[in-house]
Amino acid sequence: MGSRLPVIALTTGEPAGIGPDLALALVREALPARIVLIGDQGMLAERCRVLGLAAVLRPYSAGGIPFSGALEVEHISLAAPVRPGHLDPVNGRYVLAVLDRAVDGCLSGEFDAMVTAPVHKGVINDAGVAFTGHTEYLAQRTDTGHVVMMLVGGGLRVALATTHLALADVPRAITPASLTETLRVVHASLRDRFGIANPRILVSGLNPHSGESGHLGREEIDVIEPVIRALVAEGMALEGPVPADTLFVPERLKRGDCALAMFHDQGLPVLKYASFGRGVNVTLGLPIVRTSVDHGTALDLAGTGRADTGSLIEALRLALELARSGRPAG
Repeated sequence: MGSRLPVIALTTGEPAGIGPDLALALVREALPARIVLIGDQGMLAERCRVLGLAAVLRPYSAGGIPFSGALEVEHISLAAPVRPGHLDPVNGRYVLAVLDRAVDGCLSGEFDAMVTAPVHKGVINDAGVAFTGHTEYLAQRTDTGHVVMMLVGGGLRVALATTHLALADVPRAITPASLTETLRVVHASLRDRFGIANPRILVSGLNPHSGESGHLGREEIDVIEPVIRALVAEGMALEGPVPADTLFVPERLKRGDCALAMFHDQGLPVLKYASFGRGVNVTLGLPIVRTSVDHGTALDLAGTGRADTGSLIEALRLALELARSGRPAG
C-alpha cells in the first residue's frame, strides 16, 4: 500500500436492515483509511434523512481524492424501493451485486480489503439464488477451494471446522481431508496475517466429552485424533481433541492462539458472550482480505438510530491491520 491511504470497500448489506445505518454512522468516525460505501446512493440518502444524519454523500472515483467530511459511495442500483425493516426478495440479487463489486475491486487491487455489513440469507434464497452465507459465496466468487470462518473478539480467536450446516449434517462433513485442510489454512493465516510465528491451535472434539473413548461417538477416534497426530508430526502445535465444555477454560486458553470448534454453535456462543457486540468475522484462506460484523440484519432496529456500530468499527480496524500485512491470507 505504500504511503497512500488504504482503501476499504464496505458493502452495505441487506438494504432493509441495519447495514446502511451502520455504514452511514461512519460519518462520525475518524479512521486512517478511505472507506467506500457500496450500495444504492438514493437509498443511503433517504436513510440519512430517516436517521437525521447530516452526512454528505459523494460518488466514489477510483482515481479521485477523497472528500473531507463526506462519505464516498460506489452506486449499485436497487431493484425496488426499500422500507427499513421490510424485506423484499426483489432486492436479493442487488445484495449479491454489491458483494460482487467489492470482490472484483479487491481482486484487481483497487481495494485493499472488504468489510461486509450483514445480509439476510432467507431473502436471497427467496430471490431464487442458493445462498448459505458470505463465507461460502466469497469462496466461490474467488475460486478458492477451502476457506475457514473465524471470529475474533473478547480476547479470543475461534475458527470453525464447519459453518452453516444443519446439526445432523455436521459429522459427515468432518472428514480427514477437510479437517486437515482447515487446520492448514488456520495455521498459515495465523502465521502470515496475524504475525504469530508458531501458532498454537486448540482443537475441539465433536461429541460430549470428546466421545468418551468411543462410547459417545467415534469421530474423535476415527477422524480428529489421526489428523492431529499427522499434523503434529509435520511440526504444527496442536492440542486436542479437547472436550468442548472445557475448551474455553482460562488456563487452557493460555496455551493456544486460536480454538477450532467443530460446528457453528459449539464455539461462537462463547466468543459472542465474551466480545459483547465487538466481535469480528474473518474469512481465512481467501486471496483477499475480508472481515465482517458478527451480527445479523436486526430488522427491528433499521432506521431507528439505535444500531450499535461497535462490531463494524472493530471489523474495519482488523481489515486495516490484515491488509497492511501485505501477504496472502492462507
